[in-house]
Amino acid sequence: MTGLRERQKADRTRRILEAASTLFRAQGYDAVRIEDIAAAADVSAGTCYNYFSTKGDILLAIVTMEVEEVIDAGRAVVTDPPADVAEALDRLIRIYYDHSLLYLTKELWRRAIALSVEAPDTPFSQRYLALDAKLTAQVSDLVVALQACGSARRGLDAEALGGILFAQLNQAFIAFVTQDAMPLAELHRTSRRATDQLALLIGTG
Repeated sequence: MTGLRERQKADRTRRILEAASTLFRAQGYDAVRIEDIAAAADVSAGTCYNYFSTKGDILLAIVTMEVEEVIDAGRAVVTDPPADVAEALDRLIRIYYDHSLLYLTKELWRRAIALSVEAPDTPFSQRYLALDAKLTAQVSDLVVALQACGSARRGLDAEALGGILFAQLNQAFIAFVTQDAMPLAELHRTSRRATDQLALLIGTG
Protein backbone atom coordinates (compact mmCIF):
# COMPACT_ATOMS: atom_id res chain seq x y z
CA MET A 1 0.00 0.00 0.00
CA THR A 2 2.85 2.37 0.84
CA GLY A 3 4.43 1.63 -2.52
CA LEU A 4 1.18 2.47 -4.29
CA ARG A 5 0.88 5.79 -2.44
CA GLU A 6 4.45 6.67 -3.32
CA ARG A 7 3.83 5.88 -6.99
CA GLN A 8 0.67 7.98 -6.97
CA LYS A 9 2.54 10.86 -5.36
CA ALA A 10 5.36 10.57 -7.88
CA ASP A 11 2.82 10.55 -10.72
CA ARG A 12 1.07 13.65 -9.39
CA THR A 13 4.40 15.41 -8.88
CA ARG A 14 5.46 14.62 -12.43
CA ARG A 15 2.14 15.88 -13.80
CA ILE A 16 2.49 19.12 -11.84
CA LEU A 17 6.04 19.70 -13.07
CA GLU A 18 5.22 18.92 -16.69
CA ALA A 19 2.14 21.17 -16.55
CA ALA A 20 4.19 23.96 -14.98
CA SER A 21 6.92 23.61 -17.59
CA THR A 22 4.36 23.82 -20.41
CA LEU A 23 2.63 26.87 -18.91
CA PHE A 24 5.84 28.67 -18.01
CA ARG A 25 7.13 28.19 -21.54
CA ALA A 26 3.88 29.30 -23.17
CA GLN A 27 2.88 32.21 -20.92
CA GLY A 28 6.02 33.22 -19.02
CA TYR A 29 6.86 32.59 -15.39
CA ASP A 30 5.23 35.71 -13.96
CA ALA A 31 1.89 35.19 -15.73
CA VAL A 32 1.29 31.70 -14.37
CA ARG A 33 -0.40 31.05 -11.01
CA ILE A 34 -0.11 27.87 -8.98
CA GLU A 35 -3.87 27.46 -9.45
CA ASP A 36 -3.31 27.43 -13.24
CA ILE A 37 -0.68 24.73 -12.85
CA ALA A 38 -2.95 22.63 -10.64
CA ALA A 39 -5.78 22.84 -13.16
CA ALA A 40 -3.49 21.87 -16.05
CA ALA A 41 -2.12 18.94 -14.02
CA ASP A 42 -5.65 17.81 -13.10
CA VAL A 43 -5.02 18.06 -9.35
CA SER A 44 -6.57 20.33 -6.76
CA ALA A 45 -4.87 23.60 -5.84
CA GLY A 46 -4.58 22.26 -2.29
CA THR A 47 -2.68 19.21 -3.52
CA CYS A 48 -0.34 21.43 -5.50
CA TYR A 49 0.30 23.62 -2.44
CA ASN A 50 0.90 20.50 -0.34
CA TYR A 51 3.77 19.59 -2.65
CA PHE A 52 5.10 23.07 -3.46
CA SER A 53 4.73 26.22 -1.37
CA THR A 54 5.72 28.68 -4.10
CA LYS A 55 6.30 28.91 -7.84
CA GLY A 56 9.99 29.14 -7.01
CA ASP A 57 9.76 25.69 -5.43
CA ILE A 58 8.15 24.37 -8.61
CA LEU A 59 10.83 25.97 -10.78
CA LEU A 60 13.56 24.42 -8.63
CA ALA A 61 11.85 21.02 -8.89
CA ILE A 62 11.85 21.35 -12.68
CA VAL A 63 15.55 22.23 -12.62
CA THR A 64 16.15 19.22 -10.35
CA MET A 65 14.26 16.92 -12.72
CA GLU A 66 16.30 18.27 -15.63
CA VAL A 67 19.64 17.80 -13.85
CA GLU A 68 18.79 14.31 -12.63
CA GLU A 69 17.93 13.25 -16.18
CA VAL A 70 21.17 14.59 -17.65
CA ILE A 71 23.18 12.93 -14.90
CA ASP A 72 21.47 9.64 -15.68
CA ALA A 73 22.26 10.08 -19.37
CA GLY A 74 25.84 11.10 -18.62
CA ARG A 75 26.59 7.88 -16.74
CA ALA A 76 26.95 6.02 -20.03
CA VAL A 77 29.79 8.34 -21.07
CA VAL A 78 31.52 8.02 -17.69
CA THR A 79 31.19 4.22 -17.73
CA ASP A 80 32.57 3.83 -21.26
CA PRO A 81 34.25 7.08 -22.38
CA PRO A 82 35.77 7.64 -25.83
CA ALA A 83 39.54 7.22 -25.73
CA ASP A 84 40.07 10.78 -26.99
CA VAL A 85 39.89 13.20 -24.05
CA ALA A 86 38.39 16.08 -26.03
CA GLU A 87 35.76 13.80 -27.53
CA ALA A 88 34.88 12.32 -24.13
CA LEU A 89 34.47 15.72 -22.50
CA ASP A 90 32.54 17.09 -25.45
CA ARG A 91 30.16 14.12 -25.46
CA LEU A 92 29.29 14.60 -21.79
CA ILE A 93 28.93 18.37 -22.12
CA ARG A 94 26.68 17.96 -25.18
CA ILE A 95 24.33 15.83 -23.11
CA TYR A 96 24.08 18.66 -20.58
CA TYR A 97 23.53 21.35 -23.20
CA ASP A 98 21.19 19.43 -25.52
CA HIS A 99 18.83 18.58 -22.66
CA SER A 100 18.84 22.07 -21.13
CA LEU A 101 15.90 23.47 -23.10
CA LEU A 102 13.66 20.41 -22.84
CA TYR A 103 11.74 21.70 -19.80
CA LEU A 104 13.09 25.23 -19.42
CA THR A 105 13.43 28.24 -21.69
CA LYS A 106 16.34 30.62 -21.53
CA GLU A 107 14.10 33.02 -19.59
CA LEU A 108 13.32 30.32 -17.03
CA TRP A 109 17.00 29.49 -16.63
CA ARG A 110 17.71 33.17 -16.05
CA ARG A 111 15.00 33.25 -13.40
CA ALA A 112 16.37 30.14 -11.67
CA ILE A 113 19.94 31.49 -11.72
CA ALA A 114 18.74 34.85 -10.42
CA LEU A 115 16.81 33.26 -7.56
CA SER A 116 19.88 31.27 -6.55
CA VAL A 117 22.10 34.39 -6.55
CA GLU A 118 19.69 36.91 -5.01
CA ALA A 119 19.16 34.92 -1.81
CA PRO A 120 22.19 32.67 -1.29
CA ASP A 121 21.08 31.44 2.15
CA THR A 122 17.63 30.24 1.07
CA PRO A 123 16.76 26.56 0.56
CA PHE A 124 16.30 27.32 -3.16
CA SER A 125 19.86 28.60 -3.49
CA GLN A 126 21.34 25.78 -1.42
CA ARG A 127 19.59 23.11 -3.48
CA TYR A 128 20.57 24.83 -6.73
CA LEU A 129 24.21 24.80 -5.64
CA ALA A 130 23.86 21.13 -4.66
CA LEU A 131 22.73 20.33 -8.21
CA ASP A 132 25.80 22.10 -9.60
CA ALA A 133 27.91 20.03 -7.20
CA LYS A 134 26.39 16.81 -8.59
CA LEU A 135 27.24 17.85 -12.14
CA THR A 136 30.75 18.83 -11.10
CA ALA A 137 31.20 15.43 -9.45
CA GLN A 138 30.17 13.67 -12.66
CA VAL A 139 32.71 15.67 -14.68
CA SER A 140 35.34 14.67 -12.09
CA ASP A 141 34.23 11.04 -12.41
CA LEU A 142 34.81 11.27 -16.16
CA VAL A 143 38.35 12.55 -15.56
CA VAL A 144 38.95 9.58 -13.23
CA ALA A 145 37.65 7.21 -15.90
CA LEU A 146 39.94 8.78 -18.50
CA GLN A 147 42.88 8.42 -16.13
CA ALA A 148 42.00 4.77 -15.52
CA CYS A 149 42.06 4.00 -19.24
CA GLY A 150 45.32 5.92 -19.76
CA SER A 151 43.90 8.80 -21.79
CA ALA A 152 44.39 11.45 -19.09
CA ARG A 153 47.48 11.98 -16.98
CA ARG A 154 47.26 10.13 -13.67
CA GLY A 155 49.08 12.69 -11.55
CA LEU A 156 46.37 15.30 -11.99
CA ASP A 157 43.78 16.09 -9.31
CA ALA A 158 40.56 14.80 -10.89
CA GLU A 159 38.34 16.58 -8.37
CA ALA A 160 39.99 19.95 -8.98
CA LEU A 161 39.90 19.40 -12.74
CA GLY A 162 36.21 18.56 -12.56
CA GLY A 163 35.63 21.88 -10.86
CA ILE A 164 37.60 23.77 -13.50
CA LEU A 165 35.87 21.99 -16.37
CA PHE A 166 32.41 22.49 -14.90
CA ALA A 167 33.11 26.18 -14.21
CA GLN A 168 34.05 26.61 -17.87
CA LEU A 169 31.03 24.80 -19.27
CA ASN A 170 28.70 26.52 -16.80
CA GLN A 171 30.02 29.97 -17.71
CA ALA A 172 29.48 29.20 -21.38
CA PHE A 173 25.93 28.06 -20.56
CA ILE A 174 25.20 31.28 -18.64
CA ALA A 175 26.37 33.29 -21.66
CA PHE A 176 24.04 31.17 -23.82
CA VAL A 177 20.92 31.70 -21.69
CA THR A 178 21.54 35.44 -21.35
CA GLN A 179 21.57 35.88 -25.14
CA ASP A 180 18.20 34.99 -26.64
CA ALA A 181 19.55 35.11 -30.19
CA MET A 182 22.45 32.73 -29.55
CA PRO A 183 21.74 29.30 -31.10
CA LEU A 184 22.63 26.03 -29.43
CA ALA A 185 25.08 25.25 -32.23
CA GLU A 186 27.13 28.31 -31.27
CA LEU A 187 27.23 27.16 -27.66
CA HIS A 188 28.56 23.81 -28.83
CA ARG A 189 31.24 25.48 -30.96
CA THR A 190 32.34 27.77 -28.13
CA SER A 191 32.46 24.89 -25.66
CA ARG A 192 34.34 22.60 -28.03
CA ARG A 193 37.09 25.19 -28.61
CA ALA A 194 37.66 25.42 -24.85
CA THR A 195 37.41 21.65 -24.41
CA ASP A 196 40.03 21.04 -27.11
CA GLN A 197 42.49 23.30 -25.31
CA LEU A 198 41.83 21.74 -21.91
CA ALA A 199 42.25 18.27 -23.41
CA LEU A 200 45.74 19.23 -24.62
CA LEU A 201 46.68 20.03 -21.04
CA ILE A 202 45.35 16.89 -19.39
CA GLY A 203 45.67 14.25 -22.10
CA THR A 204 48.50 11.78 -22.47
CA GLY A 205 48.53 11.79 -26.26
